[in-house]
Amino acid sequence: MPTFISVEYLDCKYYNGLIMQFNSVSDTLVECPEDQVFTYPEFQLREDVYKRKLQRIRVKDVEKSLQIPLQQQSIKYRHHLLKFILLVILLGILLAIFISSTICPQQRISDAVSQPHFVNRLLWSNSDPRYISNLDISWNEISRVLEHVPGKNTVPGVGLLNFNSSEITHWKQLLPYSNHTILHLDHADQNVTWNSFYPEWIDQEQEYEVPSCPSLPQIEVPGSRLDLIAVKLPCRNEQNWNRDVARLHLQLAVAGLATFAKGNFPVYVLFVTNCFPIPNLFTCKELIARQGNAWLFKPNLNQLREKLHLPKGSCELALPLGDAEQDCSVKKNREAYATVLLSAHLYVCGAIAAAQSVRMAGSTRDLVILVDETISEYHKSGLQMAGWKVRTILRIRNPKAEKYAYNAWNYSKFRLWQLTDYDKIIFIDSDLLIRRNIDFLFSMPEISARGNNGVLFNSGVMVIEPSNCTFQLLMDHITDIESYNGGDQGYLNEVFTWWHRIPNHFNFLKNFLSYEGEEVNEKKIRLIAAEPPVLYVIHYLGYKPWMCSRDYDCNWNVGKLHEFASDDAHRSWWEVHDAMPEKLQDFCKLKSKQKAQLNYDRREAEKRNYTDGHWKIKIKDPSFMKCSDDLCDFDFESRLWRWGEIE
Repeated sequence: MPTFISVEYLDCKYYNGLIMQFNSVSDTLVECPEDQVFTYPEFQLREDVYKRKLQRIRVKDVEKSLQIPLQQQSIKYRHHLLKFILLVILLGILLAIFISSTICPQQRISDAVSQPHFVNRLLWSNSDPRYISNLDISWNEISRVLEHVPGKNTVPGVGLLNFNSSEITHWKQLLPYSNHTILHLDHADQNVTWNSFYPEWIDQEQEYEVPSCPSLPQIEVPGSRLDLIAVKLPCRNEQNWNRDVARLHLQLAVAGLATFAKGNFPVYVLFVTNCFPIPNLFTCKELIARQGNAWLFKPNLNQLREKLHLPKGSCELALPLGDAEQDCSVKKNREAYATVLLSAHLYVCGAIAAAQSVRMAGSTRDLVILVDETISEYHKSGLQMAGWKVRTILRIRNPKAEKYAYNAWNYSKFRLWQLTDYDKIIFIDSDLLIRRNIDFLFSMPEISARGNNGVLFNSGVMVIEPSNCTFQLLMDHITDIESYNGGDQGYLNEVFTWWHRIPNHFNFLKNFLSYEGEEVNEKKIRLIAAEPPVLYVIHYLGYKPWMCSRDYDCNWNVGKLHEFASDDAHRSWWEVHDAMPEKLQDFCKLKSKQKAQLNYDRREAEKRNYTDGHWKIKIKDPSFMKCSDDLCDFDFESRLWRWGEIE
């Protein structure tokens, strides 16, 4: 916005008892008008005002030289000269900032700020409502957590961020012998939103553009060392409080400041907030004290530096496709693949095949599977033969799910964070097939996953860091945090809103959505069919391969499931199945009820005359004709009557 001030009437003064001005237009003294303002753009204004001030100085000097002593003239002259020098200095500073931003637009400066943010702070100070926290601070709580800082009363350097002047006075009274530094952080631009950092889609192959994240102003680094950094975080009273740009900005800025100096001398970070900080940036393992709204952390600075090297959001790939391959052949004892199997014997075959695919891809990491008491000893034996370390857990009920709903027990996935004998876990769903080694994902932090839609990640493949306190955090909020889809994926997305995007190739969803267009779907078909494999992981949506015969993907038999049908993906799964020992293949035999349902669906497809024509293919799968239960007649007409139409 241009600045508007009066330029026709300058320097109101008393002349003969009246308030008069020198009119630069008429060169006469006139009475000061009350509401006459002439508008002028700021930069041209400065030039005009400067010229007119010089003219006025000359006129006044000549006029007053006959009336005032020489000493007073000299003082007046020095006064105007000083104003002139200050004006030149100000113009020089603005010009230098402008030139600097033009020549080096991409340079990142840690101890200075850019021109727009400098002007923003100059004009608006701390008026951005996004950064304001109205929390009433309990100084007793802060005093109690500070007892855990060695030499609390003699902490040399204290940095204070986002506190008001009254609160800063309290800090100085609380720590009277410390050197208090008021930290300055320019606010993010108003047009930067959470969606800016977590877009629904980015060009991962960089065919059309190079994805990039919005810039955030960095904190001004003080000249002296800080031993304690305190920051007041806003927490809006809304469901989306943890997807707040200002809140994220403040935490990233503090992390950057804590890790700015080389070395590993201890730095304590104190958050004052009534909502928990980002749990995978400042982890609960680093939380050394908490009292109410005061959270005191002693972060691992090396790990924090690694996290800050990643993009600020999912607006860029945290692990570019071209940099994925690396030597991960050395087995690490504290890393493992893990999955969860609850109340579903039907998925035992999928878990066995998933384990087989991990080994065929060349990984030697441990395989851990969590099962509940509903999984029989027979099926546990098959999982163990496949290489899984079976651990029986107590299920966790989703308190917001209906009694017999599919998602009634899926919060049991939180038990993964109790696998504390491992530092890193790559969780994989049991309906996945690993086609290429993904051990390099163990180098990624929690939570690393592919995008799902909007600002959300897909939890089918994700990197987590087991911790009992993180498990407790998940348990503490199951009644007040709302899952967007009623399941564990929706819940985890509300807790871990700050996550890192890995390429879709590491969790490739087998779907062909009509709204994505023919070109996109044809590309998916080529990627799935590529040999040697291009994709690292195929995620089987819809009917699973082991629920069909080997002859074709039975998703073709159901109209609404056509978007999940792929004969190439189906064939890849059965290749892994056929590489398993015969004893393990026995766990994948179809039951009579499943066979009847498949036959029924195929006849329905024939009635509807689906154009793909898969219903015309004669089933030749030898295992299809082997009985695996006590209903061993192959009269499919009776099977259709008993299971296909009634059930």
